[in-house]
Amino acid sequence: MAPFLVALMLVFGVVDASAQAVAQPPVDPSKATAAPAPTLAPSMDYVVGAQDLLKITIYGEPLLSGAIRVDNDGSFPFQYLDRVKAEGLTTAQIEKVLRDRLGDGYLRSPQVSVEVIEYRSQSVFVTGEVRLPNKYSLPGNSTLMDVLTLAGSVTSNAGTWVQITHARAGVKGLGPAVTAEYDVRVNLRDIQTGKAQNIQVQDGDTIFVPKTERVWVVGQVRNSGGIPYEEGMTVFEAISAAGGVTEKGSNNRVEIIRIENGRRKSFDAKQTDVLKPGDQVNVRARRL
Repeated sequence: MAPFLVALMLVFGVVDASAQAVAQPPVDPSKATAAPAPTLAPSMDYVVGAQDLLKITIYGEPLLSGAIRVDNDGSFPFQYLDRVKAEGLTTAQIEKVLRDRLGDGYLRSPQVSVEVIEYRSQSVFVTGEVRLPNKYSLPGNSTLMDVLTLAGSVTSNAGTWVQITHARAGVKGLGPAVTAEYDVRVNLRDIQTGKAQNIQVQDGDTIFVPKTERVWVVGQVRNSGGIPYEEGMTVFEAISAAGGVTEKGSNNRVEIIRIENGRRKSFDAKQTDVLKPGDQVNVRARRL
């Protein structure tokens, strides 16, 4: 075959292959495989308890491997070993127990892996202004943001802070904590922006999202009515949120009406005075 003819065939072959590559049909987005949803990484510090589901792998021993539930007494049955205590131990500690006991006359240098695949023993309660208030199982590395996400996030009526109540010893799991060892308040905005994303929650905690609190701005303002209260809000900020003072109003004739111990109190206010939830700010007209 003439060299020229061979070269011509090679050129057309390359062009044909390129055309085939370009002519591949586009991928139908509706048939594309969705990326798996992110999951919480297991925590090595998680303390196993009753009803947790463990995945135990004894490498090279498929008959000894599988999923097993921790019984209510805090232990689980295991071939050769009768029962193995799990409650109060981390997965790493359970691995060591199995490795030591299996290596004592049953297996030579057993390689063991234990992980929690279903969390049941630890839980938190989420109440208040969330979409799905409920009791939720608690993986060992859960943050406040994780738990709020499980509860469907906060509602539009949520206030500006979230309270974490740590249950007293001996009352965990009985219901939302009403008495506590201590409370923690976290600014909701800090949670949503990621500034407070690493706040950990623990077994027995109650997460409470209160309804938004308000102050009321009335009198000579452009938009009288309720204003969502934020901690540290001043008279000036409340009036500004109400659209500012009208032409008839006076910035120097402002009073705060407050209910304290069931009694109504009224006093003149400066623009820099800090308000309390439920306060009423009354902007009076200018003197003629």
